[in-house]
Amino acid sequence: MLQTVRNAFKIKDIRNRLVFTALMLIVIRLGCQLPIPGVDREFFAEWFSQMTGDSFDFFNAFTGGSFLNMSLFALNITPYITSSIIIQLLTIAIPKLEEMQKDGEDGRKKLASITRYVTIALALIESTAMAIGFGNQGMLEEYNALNVIMVIVTLTAGSAFLMWIGEQITEYGVGNGISIVLTINIISRVPQDMTSLYEMFVKDKSVAIAALSAVIILAVILGTVLLTIVLCDAERRIPVQYSKKMQGHKMVGGQSTYIPLKVNTAGVIPIIFASSLMQFPIVICQLLRVTGGTSIWGKILRGLNSGNWCKPSEPVYSIGLLVYIILVIFFAYFYTSITFNPLEIANNMKKSGGFIPGIRPGKPTSDYLTQMLNYIILIGAVGLTIVAVIPIFFNGIFSANVSFGGTSLIIIVGVILETVKQIESQMLVRYYKGFLN
Repeated sequence: MLQTVRNAFKIKDIRNRLVFTALMLIVIRLGCQLPIPGVDREFFAEWFSQMTGDSFDFFNAFTGGSFLNMSLFALNITPYITSSIIIQLLTIAIPKLEEMQKDGEDGRKKLASITRYVTIALALIESTAMAIGFGNQGMLEEYNALNVIMVIVTLTAGSAFLMWIGEQITEYGVGNGISIVLTINIISRVPQDMTSLYEMFVKDKSVAIAALSAVIILAVILGTVLLTIVLCDAERRIPVQYSKKMQGHKMVGGQSTYIPLKVNTAGVIPIIFASSLMQFPIVICQLLRVTGGTSIWGKILRGLNSGNWCKPSEPVYSIGLLVYIILVIFFAYFYTSITFNPLEIANNMKKSGGFIPGIRPGKPTSDYLTQMLNYIILIGAVGLTIVAVIPIFFNGIFSANVSFGGTSLIIIVGVILETVKQIESQMLVRYYKGFLN
């Protein structure tokens, strides 16, 4: 990986792209520190520290701490992520959107434009809810219409600006703009989390205990990272053979290739969906100042909060972890079913004269791909669950509350691997051009 980056800096075009990306990331981190005028940041930080669970920690990690600071980029690109997910789901229900998705580059541009408009609408709704909801609790120095409007405009403009930066990185940088913006936000929180782990388990401890704690922490982190790398790169290759046919006086075809079925087909989407679904009631109740107390509703809320899972003193709340695992597996199957169509692939193979050795073309091929896909999704979902649960387990047993977890690690590792692959492909294209010239 380091050799790839080193070689990339020797090529002017790719070097310029890397420098442009680095400058945009600096702009992002500066924007995460700029305060919103009229906001009492100390009050908000105190309110945030009093939260009994981690319902906002997931959101704060995705925003690189700018949510906690109530900065210009407090909403960050979360409205864009939500918008993208909504549009992808709507392509199933709305035939017009499905046509756009299949309409090549022009269709993708139209979908991207619709996603932008939905992003602005979501950012406006979220910023309004935050300005009014938190403003009522004392977040604003002066709770009046002017300050509320200023917060709404600032948060919406900040989210739109980050969306634009992500698109610029995609076009003029190394690609994967939105993913890189999300990744740099998560990485920015890692030093603070490592400091928290050091102060909790290593600092002021005896040499033996400190050394053992450090080794365990490093082993857990490295083991989770390695498992994430395997999960991101693992794939099942389905062999495909193309029959020979006569074209003019020549026999063409007969090539052998394969269909790469990724083990983790849905990526981190199942975890994001499951976490968001379970945290949504908690966030709403906290904004409305509804705790539930010792009632059944209060116990349900605590069970939905991952901060209460795997605690030996309160094992009953770990039932929420079982619900979480079921949701992750369900969304892994659901998301893959809407993004991968075995019947369409089988029909395309049949039209082009391709077949899977030992499997008849058409419906038998579709059934075979469906069977293999269901098997692979289960393996990927189980692996995804293990990566997500490991940090939750240690957080519950040892109270090691850190913002980076399985979701964050999957995003970081996946984006880094994909970015390196894109740099390698750009270098390869450049070498081919030089050879042809």
